[in-house]
Order: sequence, then structure tokens, then C-alpha cells
Amino acid sequence: MIDTLTRRSFLAGAAAAAATLTAACAGSSSDGSARINRAYDPAYFTADEWAFIVAAVDRLIPASEEGPGGIQSGVAEFIDRQMESPYGYGAFAYMSGPFLTDLPPSLGYQLRYTPREMYRSGIAAADAAAHRSYSARFSDLAIDRQDEFLRSLETGAITLEGPPAEAFFEQLLRNTKEGYFADPMYGGNRHMGAWKMIGFPGARADFTDWMDQQGRHYPYGPVSVNGSKDR
Repeated sequence: MIDTLTRRSFLAGAAAAAATLTAACAGSSSDGSARINRAYDPAYFTADEWAFIVAAVDRLIPASEEGPGGIQSGVAEFIDRQMESPYGYGAFAYMSGPFLTDLPPSLGYQLRYTPREMYRSGIAAADAAAHRSYSARFSDLAIDRQDEFLRSLETGAITLEGPPAEAFFEQLLRNTKEGYFADPMYGGNRHMGAWKMIGFPGARADFTDWMDQQGRHYPYGPVSVNGSKDR
């Protein structure tokens, strides 16, 4: 369960895996519509879908004393921008049938949904399920109820009238992780806050001067692929 991990321990393992991943469902957060970044106008998500994404991202990576949260880092913007990219349209996935369920995870993704379709169908189904359980859509729930609902998606304890709950949660969690640690040029990792938190130097072109200085503190901050040192 993601809420049994501390931010620091989870980040350490996730960063070692790919330097693009992390999430933790613990810590404090703001609530309601105040979490929405009103300076960004989503290109793909509707207003209701955007409210869901913002609320979910805020709970998956809440702000804490150890580092910025998903909202402050622009993760919701990253996800929206990805939906209008080839990735969002499923360009990098095999999308021809047969589409099978109940197969081992080692066989990879087997569903018919592109990322865009997964979010559109999954958010509608999740909000409908939240309304059945709590008489409110997900983004309007109290924080503890949001955590409870996300946990039910993660474990498959709830059935959605659309994609499987676990598959929808996995899509959301994976993209949230990616947006938190992706290069800022893609919309997330604003001001390189996640990189700074773990000491990742980013896309610096040359580290030859430091190859033989194992254990010495690296004094330079991260750099984006586009050359920016802070966004």
C-alpha cells in the first residue's frame, strides 16, 4: 500500500529505478478547488476531469517538508500535455486485439484503452463510483475519503463501469510518477524541485571532471535538456 511508505524511503527506491518515478500517499495537503492551478488551461481534460486529476495528484504526492507536492510541481499539467502527444493516442503501444484480462502482469498491457481513453472512461467511472459510495464526486471528498477511495482503486476493492480499477489506478500513478521526475520541458518537475530533492544533476553534458571523485558532494544544481537551470 502506498500510504505505508515514507516519502524519503519511497523516493530513494524509485529514483534508483529510473530517475523518473515516485509517489507517496501521506502527509498534509490543501483541499478543494484551491488546489487547481488556474494559470493552466487543460488542452484535453474537461473541467470535471481536470478537477479529478488535480485532486488525485495532490493525494498521490502531497507537499511536505521534504519536497514539493505534485500540484506545485506541475504534474497535472504534465499529464494533460501527454494526452495530446503521440503517447496519449497510444502510438507507442500495440492496440490491436485480442484484448484479454486476468493475465499475469509479466505479459504487459492487454487492454483496448489508449491513455486518453483510459482517463476519459476511468475518471467518469471513478466519479460515478465515488458518488455511489459518498454522494459526491472524488474531487469534492474530504482528504481522508479521497485516500480511502484511491486505495480501493489500487487494490481493486471497487468495480468501475469502465476499465478495471487497478488498471486505471496504475495509469494514474505511473503518469504521476513520470510527471514528478520528468524533465521540466514536459510540464512537470517545476523548478526542478524533485531533482533538487534527490540531488539529481539533470541533463548536464559533461561529468568527466567528477568521474574519479566518488563520495564527494556534487556542488552544481540540475540542468534541463533545453539548457535551463531553473524553471
